[in-house]
Amino acid sequence: MENKQYTTRELFRRFAPYFKKYRFTLCMDLFCAALTTVCELVLPLIMRYITNEGLRDLAALSVKTIFTLGILYFGLRIVDCIAGYYMSDMGHVMGAKIETDMRRDAYNHLQKLSNTYYNNTKVGQIMGRITNDLFDVTEFAHHCPEEFFIAGIKTVISFVILANINLPLTLMIFLCVPLMCGVCMILNFRMRSAFRKQRNQIGELNARIEDSLLGHKVVKAFTNEEVENEKFEKDNGTFLDIKKLTYRYMAAFNTTVKLFDGLMYLVVLVAGGIFMVRGKIAAGDLVAYMLYVSTLIATIRRIIEFAEQFQRGMTGIERFLQIVDADIEIFDEPDAVELKDPKGEISFEKVSFEYPDDHNKVFTNLNLQIHAGEKVAIVGPSGGGKTTLCNLIPRFYDVSEGKILLDGQDIKHFTLKSLRGNIGIVQQDVYLFSGTIYENISYGRPGASKEDVIEAAKRAGAHDFIMELKDGYDTYVGERGVKLSGGQKQRISIARVFLKNPPIIILDEATSALDNESEFAVAKSLGELSEGRTTLTIAHRLSSIRNSDRILVLTDDGIVEEGDHDQLMEQKGIYYQFYETANALK
Repeated sequence: MENKQYTTRELFRRFAPYFKKYRFTLCMDLFCAALTTVCELVLPLIMRYITNEGLRDLAALSVKTIFTLGILYFGLRIVDCIAGYYMSDMGHVMGAKIETDMRRDAYNHLQKLSNTYYNNTKVGQIMGRITNDLFDVTEFAHHCPEEFFIAGIKTVISFVILANINLPLTLMIFLCVPLMCGVCMILNFRMRSAFRKQRNQIGELNARIEDSLLGHKVVKAFTNEEVENEKFEKDNGTFLDIKKLTYRYMAAFNTTVKLFDGLMYLVVLVAGGIFMVRGKIAAGDLVAYMLYVSTLIATIRRIIEFAEQFQRGMTGIERFLQIVDADIEIFDEPDAVELKDPKGEISFEKVSFEYPDDHNKVFTNLNLQIHAGEKVAIVGPSGGGKTTLCNLIPRFYDVSEGKILLDGQDIKHFTLKSLRGNIGIVQQDVYLFSGTIYENISYGRPGASKEDVIEAAKRAGAHDFIMELKDGYDTYVGERGVKLSGGQKQRISIARVFLKNPPIIILDEATSALDNESEFAVAKSLGELSEGRTTLTIAHRLSSIRNSDRILVLTDDGIVEEGDHDQLMEQKGIYYQFYETANALK
């Protein structure tokens, strides 16, 4: 996964549009923030008035006046509580909705990425980015505009009020602010870097755990529990070291804030005391000064404390953008049209292909014509490009050179959804989703009736074993189908294709996991399904392809032999050697 880094400005620019849907909630949140700020800033003015009036003429300060001020302050606190409740409730809900929107966008983008992306990216890293990394966005989306808005209001209003009381003292205090902000910004950048490393290591840790747990049978079979423990301990230790570095920067950050807090209080204490002795500031004004400085320092402290959350949020946004900015290598052309009722005639014209990540060439200048309704089998040594050739037809990869035609039209001329919707694939590596057998079969055609699902299972030779299970079609298959045997999983995956009923079928080692009896039953069903449909079969078990219309022998040199079973046996070439070797091993 490309670990592109973004500037703070770029992160804000890319994140801001997510507020658009919730601008009313945001405006109300900021309005409530303004109310709470005003309520907080009124108290020093009340204390200033009472102190100055009391020192000037205590008799003039009536109980009625004090009660009136008390009722005013109590009313403001009620307003403050109501506004604070809205901020805590709706503000956080807004943040959660933005997090949800971002996770949806990231997931949708992941659906569009090519096989190349997944070949080079750990699933644990991806999961970390669309789950854990976005958790902090809820707090960030709510508190970021709120905290900076409140800080801006308090700073401006405090400066105006204090400047009217005593401008020189105010300037002395506020000169400390930019100096403190400068030092804190330097530490902030270092914290961002540490948080970035921390998030990346969390992804690595997730990937390590996932890899070990999913391969637990292999671990146990080779008694390598200690090896896995050592690997985990190493990654876990690296994560601890990164967290130590993060806390070191946080400690330096907090210490710096406390140092400047003390400096600002010192200025008020010494300079304010001198001004009061010389009669340039009243006692009540000095009390107000101290309260406003306390408010200002508390505000700055909140911003500083928010800095950790801010950096976590920015890091989460950055890692989110690294997903949504990943290039979509396979996409619909601007003039792409829907593929409707294809006949199934496929042509490879001077096709060359190399994997885009490692530029490993698979074949060069390949030409192949597959007629509509023809049953074509592809055999050859491992690594010869059989699966790759078939993966080019539904555009899991795009050709490097040349073109592939379907019914005389370049496959890039059709939308991906309609192209793939007309191709049924049974892959060598069977994947079942966590759920029931019924849900896995119906995945071939969402919304299909139960009768259609059962009929598909019967045609795939799966119905009988399904009915023998305790819960029948409602049997839970476990994660990746771990509760079923290899043959059972394969037949369910074949049933999915029967249900989809596409005009073009690709069978990538479709019967490799079946026993002889099951293979015979499924082969009969596949023969029925492939009737009148274009079928490409990749097989190592040559007995399953003897009745193919045409057999291609694909090696590193391209298609080196072509013909039906009898013709290839007469040539006594590579196919003949494969077939004889297979018979000798029986």
